[in-house]
Amino acid sequence: MVRARSISVSTLLFLWLCCIDASVHEYNGESFISKGNAFVVHGGSEGLYSSIPNQNESSTSGISYIRFEKITFRRPKEATQSRLGLVQAIVFEVEDRETIGGSAYGGQRAVCCTPDLAKLDVCKQGEVIYRLSTRNPNWPQVFGISFTEDNLVATLPPKSIEITETGMYNLYFIYCDPNLKGLVIEGKTIWKNPTGYLPGRMAPLMKFYGFMSLAFVMLGIFWFWQNARFWREVLQLQNCITLVIALGMFEMAFWYFDYAEFNETGIRPTGITVWAVTFGTVKRTVARVIILIVSMGFGVVRPTLGGLTSKVIMLGGTFFLASEVLELVENVGAVNDLSGKARLFLVLPVAILDAFFVIWIFTSLSATINKLQAKRMMAKLDIYRKFTNALAVAVIVSVGWICYELYFKANDLYNEWWQSAWSIPALWQILSFSLLCVICALWAPSQNSTRYAYLDDASEEFDKEDAHMLMRSSPLASSNNIRSSTEANLVHSNDGNLNGDLEEDKTE
Repeated sequence: MVRARSISVSTLLFLWLCCIDASVHEYNGESFISKGNAFVVHGGSEGLYSSIPNQNESSTSGISYIRFEKITFRRPKEATQSRLGLVQAIVFEVEDRETIGGSAYGGQRAVCCTPDLAKLDVCKQGEVIYRLSTRNPNWPQVFGISFTEDNLVATLPPKSIEITETGMYNLYFIYCDPNLKGLVIEGKTIWKNPTGYLPGRMAPLMKFYGFMSLAFVMLGIFWFWQNARFWREVLQLQNCITLVIALGMFEMAFWYFDYAEFNETGIRPTGITVWAVTFGTVKRTVARVIILIVSMGFGVVRPTLGGLTSKVIMLGGTFFLASEVLELVENVGAVNDLSGKARLFLVLPVAILDAFFVIWIFTSLSATINKLQAKRMMAKLDIYRKFTNALAVAVIVSVGWICYELYFKANDLYNEWWQSAWSIPALWQILSFSLLCVICALWAPSQNSTRYAYLDDASEEFDKEDAHMLMRSSPLASSNNIRSSTEANLVHSNDGNLNGDLEEDKTE
């Protein structure tokens, strides 16, 4: 009995790491790569939502589709000996990946039809093996074009495929004839969601960055109002917090406009993306440096950082460069151009520098708190304890979210969870904003702001109120008061006796 079974297209899907961040996919002379008995070009992968019913048939609003425009295949002259010369395009939803390919008698799996399968009338030799999906009988979509006679160019007729089911869709161009070696592809495909050209996994982020922009504006209004009310009491640290808030406002605004432009045109605006990435990297760097120097007690228990200044600047500069390169590579251009090893090479330095920041921050906080306890600066000690607790919670949440992110990526090899992928970068933004809000609440400008500043005089040893409370409640203070009263009485009685003696002398 002949047995034909479907093949998993894992070898094809592993050609890409994640979706291409461009809804207009252009092919500029890309060569086909040999995979098994097939030669393939990955045409794109995007999450697409199903079309929204539209009463106006002439309008494309609400329509989700993949459109092929001016797709041209060019073969070298030596490839004209190919008799078949067939190139096929195959579009399938990721859950239907098992419907692509097959094998005879449980043998080696193949994407292209083999002579054994052709003899069994399962497929036609030289074509892609596929079977119709049980979920959607019209899928996968397979069509192609053949070279005629000695022509070196074959053009695929314009075609538009409407998306009626929400899912992660993949496009591959495939040929099976080895005589077509050297074939290249040119042209473009346009992928559109019902609400615009923004890829499905990125679409929720446009609204998210819109809300985050409003959140930063509200935080900015509160902070700037406090600065205006108590401008005479503003500390240097509070000016640094103002800088972080301003950078955050610009970052969120640029990300929103970046996604809005992307959604409108289908092409990611490089200039806006670079600005958004740069503002975000500068904000993260400045925030980490500020937290570090505050943890060291700068401006609170020490006037300068001394010899540590150069080390802090070096760490901050290195973190900025590593983060900027990583963010630019991930957000500008096609993500699938970056191999797994190359991405790991860029992520690892940022992770190591972040870990170094965390260790240095908590080590410095421990030393600063010990110093505040030794000097009994209770007001400053209280705010530093709250600051430490907030940082500890942020670190715990960060570690938990990193574990979830690793789990997410390890179990979502084919981007089947694309609809929730936006939550991963979103939570990092929410966590960063929440920590900033806590810092703003702790260090908000007020009429008592200067009580947290470094003072180079005797009052630095104790806060007035705290010192007064300590003196009143201290047993030593009570004994000193009793001793002072006794000494005063003795002096008074001695004065009285002395005066009496003097009077007796005068009488005599």
